[in-house]
Formats: sequence, structure tokens, C-alpha cells
Amino acid sequence: MDSADDARDGSRADASAGPGLQALAVELRRMSGEINRLVHSFAHTQGLHATDVQALGAILDADEPLTPGRLRDHLGLSSGAVTACLDRLERAGHIRRSRDSADRRVVHLHYEPTARAAARSFFMPLAEAASGARRASDAQELAAALRFLARMNEELARMQPPGR
Repeated sequence: MDSADDARDGSRADASAGPGLQALAVELRRMSGEINRLVHSFAHTQGLHATDVQALGAILDADEPLTPGRLRDHLGLSSGAVTACLDRLERAGHIRRSRDSADRRVVHLHYEPTARAAARSFFMPLAEAASGARRASDAQELAAALRFLARMNEELARMQPPGR
């Protein structure tokens, strides 16, 4: 096996390139698992599904109000599954739907302020953990981590899961 093969499978780290792919994958899986544990716990306490919490995150993070269609594309769900998810979220008081004033056929999704407060209090330990990790890192480390995570998310957004 040559060094190109090592780089592809992540079995060895090139000292000049930083940690190997395997080490990054392990840490990303660990972080994902811990965040998923919190998401599932929040969903359970709110009487929601984990997918509903993903939808809430997408609605919260959107630069402008999402439509059900854009949310469907983001989550990779069917129209019926998104409708059921939005119905649950609306019944639970997490979101509200509003019609666009210019085109009444368009529905916008809004995160309710009371739901935002409930999520904020539940996820405070995650924010505190991030704050602790941030305090333990210098500005260059944080900038590099942010660039890496942004690039990783861009790559993941372009990726299509097998079978789709």
C-alpha cells in the first residue's frame, strides 16, 4: 500500500497534514452520537420524533422563513411526512404557519418564541460544553475548526445517500 492509499483510507496520518481521516471520523461520530442523544431526549420530553427536532433546527437556522417544500428537500422526506411533522410541531406549540401576503398559496414556517425558550433551556448543557471547549482553544484553533466544519457541512449537503 502506498501513501496515496493510506491517505484515502485514513490509516496513517501525514504529520504535515494533521490528524488522519480515521481520527477525524471517530471524533465526528462521537460528537454526532452525543448530540443525537440530547436530540432524542428533547424529542421524548416534548412528545416529538427526532425528525421533528431536525425540522425545528432547520426552521431556526434558516436565513428566511422556510416553506414546507424547502423543508422537505432539506430533510429528504415525502410531502406527507413533512405535513405530519409540521402538524405535530404546530400542535406542540413549537411552530406556526403563515400565508405569504403576496401569494396566499405559499406557506411560511416560523419558530415560536416560547418554543425557542424551551429548547434553549434544554440545550443549555450543550451550549456550556461548547463554551468550555471554546475557552480552551485559541482564536486560530477556533477559526480552523469553524472552517473545517463549514466545509464538511458543504460536502455533506452535496452528498446523496445511497439508494436515493
